[in-house]
Amino acid sequence: MTGADYFVPFRTKLRSMRSEPFGADPSGARLQRILNSPNFADGVFQNPLGARTRPSGSTLEFAKVYFQKEQRIRRAPAGTVPVHATTLADLAAPPASGLRLTWMGHSSVLAEIDGRRVLFDPVWGDRCSPFPFVGPKRLHPVPVPLTTLGDVDVVVISHDHYDHLDLPTIRALAGTGTVFAVPLGVGAHLERWGVAPDRLRELDWNETAKVNGISLTATPARHFCGRGLRNNQHTLWASWSVSGPEHRIYHSGDTGYFPGFRDIGAEHGPFDATMIQIGAYSEYWPDIHMTPAEGMRAHLDLQGGGPHGVLLPIHWGTFNLAPHAWAEPAEWTKDVAEEAEQAAAFPRPGEPFEPAGVLPVAPWWRPVSAPMAPPRWRTAEAEADPVPGSAPVVRRDLDVAGER
Repeated sequence: MTGADYFVPFRTKLRSMRSEPFGADPSGARLQRILNSPNFADGVFQNPLGARTRPSGSTLEFAKVYFQKEQRIRRAPAGTVPVHATTLADLAAPPASGLRLTWMGHSSVLAEIDGRRVLFDPVWGDRCSPFPFVGPKRLHPVPVPLTTLGDVDVVVISHDHYDHLDLPTIRALAGTGTVFAVPLGVGAHLERWGVAPDRLRELDWNETAKVNGISLTATPARHFCGRGLRNNQHTLWASWSVSGPEHRIYHSGDTGYFPGFRDIGAEHGPFDATMIQIGAYSEYWPDIHMTPAEGMRAHLDLQGGGPHGVLLPIHWGTFNLAPHAWAEPAEWTKDVAEEAEQAAAFPRPGEPFEPAGVLPVAPWWRPVSAPMAPPRWRTAEAEADPVPGSAPVVRRDLDVAGER
């Protein structure tokens, strides 16, 4: 050890020793870009609207709810999730309309748009965790092996949480020729995992990259970042607007509701399809994830205030991440879509569909859903209008799967 080594801060030494799943901290020119970002202040990236990023309320109360046996049963499917069996065969021919979406589970979606293939938040690992032996485990298998999926033009990452940025998946994709579009700072993780810098398109909010005729814009979201116990907010989180010559789509990543959806829609929409986070919500973290009612409100905001395009619910069904019942996000979304007269697609994992064609709408989750008690799914907090001037939430108690 040299004298210079002695003066290296202890925390820096610890970070240099941490295992690969935790990624890497931005440094050099990348760190300077972060420090110069208009969205970075007081040592952290700032949300477009104030947000509590740590669970509110009593930790003990939450633990009682989360680990109680009956509640655990509700949060998992009661049978085998019916993964679509012919995904690769269905993808063999190009989409007739020029736009096709295939939900692979959670937030992973393959979008075929105007002759290009864009893969959002690919997670093929068994657990969303830095460790292979602990953490939320996949509730259904991936529809197709990643190695058989074929060439992908762009991989888009919304943020660096484990259920959206998966080390084994990125390592597998690093050996291909794909480009990675990521929020500012996330490139440090990918470089450590073997992605060449020239294949990275690292964007701040409202910056755009063009890849093979497709425009990808990182748009604001209301969330947070981090892959360790201590989180310095030195990686950004984002939603994404992707446009080709004929079609436009939007992926929300993880986000709480905020009025910026209207601005995103005015600038980049309306969209042929939106992929909206509607699962893993809780009263313990109301600012950073959306309920289905808020997700519908976000979709309508993105579309200029009224029904348009197709909503694809994401961020549910694959990992157990919140206290709500496993099938509740799907049931709630189906209900609010009907109320709003908004087209919504409910594919099984791996089931391709074209937004301009016949949509998958059958409630496939009901036969494998554990019985749900009849709660009032819209709490007073969910019904309240958190942002003055935003679209109203439809106020109606929801049926539960067991009562339909």
